[in-house]
Amino acid sequence: MKKKVSESKKKIKFRFDFSRHRKKIYISSIVISLFTVISAIYFYIFYQLPSPLSLKDYKTIPLSSHILDRNGKLLYEIYKDQKRTPVKIKDLPQYVMQSTIAIEDKDFYKHGGISFVGGILRATKDTLLKRRLQGGSTITQQLVKSALLTPERTIRRKLREIVLAFWTESMFSKDEILELYMNQVPYGGSAYGVEEAAQTYFGKEAKKLTLNEAAFLAGLPQAPSRYSPYLNPNLSKIRRNEVLKAMYKEKYINKETYDKLAQEKLSTKPIKQKIKAPHFTFYVKSQLENLYGIKQVEEGGLRVTTTLDLDLQQEAEKVLKEELEKLKNLKVSNGAILVTRPPTGEILSMVGSLDYFASPSGAFNVTTASRQPGSAIKPLNYAIGLETKIVTPASVFLDIPTCFFAAGQPTKYCPRNYDGLFHGITQLRFALGNSYNIPAVKMLAVNGVENFVASSSAFAITTFKDSKNYGLSLTLGGGEVKMTEFAQAFSAFANRGIPKKLNAILEVKNKKGEILYKYKDPNFIKEIKKPLSSPNFFAIQGNRAISPETAFLISHILLDNNARSAAFGSSSFLVITNKAVSVKTGTTNDKKDNWTIGYTPNFLAAVWVGNNDNTPMHPYLTSGITGAAPIWNKVMTFVLKNQTDLWPVRPQDVVGRQVCWETGNIMSKNPDGTESCKARFEYFIKGTENISDEVKIEKTVVPVNRDTGKMTTVDDPAHEMKEKNIIKDRFSSFCLDCTPDYPVPTTSPTPTP
Repeated sequence: MKKKVSESKKKIKFRFDFSRHRKKIYISSIVISLFTVISAIYFYIFYQLPSPLSLKDYKTIPLSSHILDRNGKLLYEIYKDQKRTPVKIKDLPQYVMQSTIAIEDKDFYKHGGISFVGGILRATKDTLLKRRLQGGSTITQQLVKSALLTPERTIRRKLREIVLAFWTESMFSKDEILELYMNQVPYGGSAYGVEEAAQTYFGKEAKKLTLNEAAFLAGLPQAPSRYSPYLNPNLSKIRRNEVLKAMYKEKYINKETYDKLAQEKLSTKPIKQKIKAPHFTFYVKSQLENLYGIKQVEEGGLRVTTTLDLDLQQEAEKVLKEELEKLKNLKVSNGAILVTRPPTGEILSMVGSLDYFASPSGAFNVTTASRQPGSAIKPLNYAIGLETKIVTPASVFLDIPTCFFAAGQPTKYCPRNYDGLFHGITQLRFALGNSYNIPAVKMLAVNGVENFVASSSAFAITTFKDSKNYGLSLTLGGGEVKMTEFAQAFSAFANRGIPKKLNAILEVKNKKGEILYKYKDPNFIKEIKKPLSSPNFFAIQGNRAISPETAFLISHILLDNNARSAAFGSSSFLVITNKAVSVKTGTTNDKKDNWTIGYTPNFLAAVWVGNNDNTPMHPYLTSGITGAAPIWNKVMTFVLKNQTDLWPVRPQDVVGRQVCWETGNIMSKNPDGTESCKARFEYFIKGTENISDEVKIEKTVVPVNRDTGKMTTVDDPAHEMKEKNIIKDRFSSFCLDCTPDYPVPTTSPTPTP
């Protein structure tokens, strides 16, 4: 009995000891886990966390970044020195601080460094829904982020930013934090802090800023390049008005003041900085800021090799200045030039306006702005028709008075040609070459506006959004495009069907010489002045917009001087001596935009002239051969100076045939062996040679006015029924042996250069 009791006691003791041991294990595990978590948090967030105490004496020495051309020539040294002059906010007008608080952190005096409702929750929502890390920063966060942390967009940096914000708030008063912020943040260029910003943009001390000027400066730190009055004057004004609206909402100003200031112009000092290829340089700087952050670009000592060729750039600037001087009497004040390599997308030259430093809008970059292209858009329209095999280069279009009716539009659309004349029977090659409007509108009517707009994205054009916003005038330039995207679209013709996105950067190195980015392309050749052979078309990467066959046909038509001679003459500025160059002009009906864009397999040049304020130019520029074309000719001649003559490569599935001049039908032989018609040579995509055979000249009895010989109607008292030769296209009928009832050219017009 005693033995059994003893054994029971042993079991109870064992269980007690085991339970106690297990508790020790649990406690140890918890302690170890907590230690691990705390250690992880420490190393993840707090390890080597800078102290906010350094904010007062923040003396980081920035390293300037260098932007170079493709041959290592310096274009711009980005902000070698930070111009920072500390200022006491007690010496500033109250509205200087109010404008910053209103736009950046309206609850600044209410939170403890972090705005959970206004900032963190919104940032979290955007991060989860849009799958990208968002900001939501208070003024305190922005201060520690710009002064103490790296620009990386990671969760770790965000957490460190939050910790530092709380820490900073515990060490400084709100006014001290605001003062540190306004003396620390970048306002663009080398201007750091509100005092230097006031000097840079307005040539005055910060304490003398007007409310309007203070509102403008308050909007800059979020994106100094984007809201720069020199780069984007319109966005600059919009941003200024956003600040004013925020001040009105926070009751810092009344409605009357807001309405008055929102209408005022902003007068800033001209830029006085040494810089080459300024439009291009700031185009590159903006891309670098998106990639690496403003702080890294302005202080990180980057070495950036770009695609630009400075010699070509300076020649383009020189040509533009000389030629625009000749156009002053034609009410032309500005121009832009873009030169690229189609197979690689490299930007070789970018002249965004005549004079970057001229007021008020010389810094405006026309090459990245949306403008109407006029007839220069027509090749894309015809390319769609050729690609879908609706037409061939020999297809007949009747260039005669024609009106079009569109669903939902109360009025009919009756396009006219630039010369005010009609040209009767014309085939696609000559309709495109001479840039006749009525055939182009007929081509778009066949293609469909919706299909054209949808296809434009394949050509790397993003500005054509909703087909409902356009009509048949789209083929005459009724929609806006950016020159950069226009160059991409035309590169599809040079690249045998593949448009190439533009590229401005070849290499980026950090301050240690480590390569952060390097451009690689099988067709890349650094020395573009040496004779280049045909590109390796098979190595061109990208989504195909059209077939090589269609690209060849369009390119061949655009280099065919005979195909355009009726409109432009045989020796116009569209001819580059001893070089085969495909080229198209364009002028809008309102005479606000004048274009020339042309290319070879290796080079493309686009030129625009007009006025930044959209005032019309002189009607003399109607033909498109007077304004942009001489500039284009000189630039392209310079580019091709040492280059061999390269014709577009004819694909195997493009065949040549003799066609009839009038109908475009394949020429046949009469029983006696003679030719059935007056013939010419034409190219076709294999299998489409007989598409034009549906065009027939038929003997038809029609009413003709006995006095004038013109076709009429049976209601005409002077009509008589006569058998005539009639030819038709999809929209109209044309009497070959009647007197035309519209103006026709008596001779081939040759515009005066």
